[in-house]
Amino acid sequence: MIIAPSILSADFADFGREIEAIEAQGADWVHVDVMDGHFVPNLTFGPPAVAAFRSHVTTVMDVHLMIAPVDPFIEAYAEAGADVITAHLEAGPHIHRTLQAIRATGKKAGVALNPGTPAEAVRHLLDLADLVCVMTVNPGFGGQKFLDMTAKIRALRAMIGDRPVQIEIDGGVTAETAPLVVAAGADVLVAGSAVFKGGSVANPAPYGANMRAIRDSVLRAVA
Repeated sequence: MIIAPSILSADFADFGREIEAIEAQGADWVHVDVMDGHFVPNLTFGPPAVAAFRSHVTTVMDVHLMIAPVDPFIEAYAEAGADVITAHLEAGPHIHRTLQAIRATGKKAGVALNPGTPAEAVRHLLDLADLVCVMTVNPGFGGQKFLDMTAKIRALRAMIGDRPVQIEIDGGVTAETAPLVVAAGADVLVAGSAVFKGGSVANPAPYGANMRAIRDSVLRAVA
């Protein structure tokens, strides 16, 4: 199980040290939510910001593009240092081409599904994808209530079979919801407020405690 804290919940005035803090406290990946104010009702990080984050990331930088159109920006985010680039199936008419374009940069390719999009929509994309991101909130803002997508996750896990494709969950992941999605077949958990709550760069220990609480809740559920 991989925990990928979303820096959307970090201190915007101190991203570098926030990234270093979550990695020191046990983060496996660093998740960067890119929003354009068009595909989703929020505006976040352009390629220069992501390039600035890169110098602080020593694990995996997981860049989630909630933007449309997406294809014109793939190369810029690849050059900014993303290790994984995820685009939304709903962001354009040619998701197959989008995944090809991501792979052409040498990066891992992810495809994200909004809550209203069925698992079946990615059946013919799985040989091009390294990751399927299941949104368990409507994208655009952190801190939203978890939407139960466990049936979708189970369907995806069955569809993936023995392909080396990870299932990532993004939205409302907490110590209470993590066991549900992992039991259904997820292996990458994006968590924002659940990781960052109660901590700071000056007091990062709660970040580690929050991540351990998520891991422990899953371990208890499968014990």
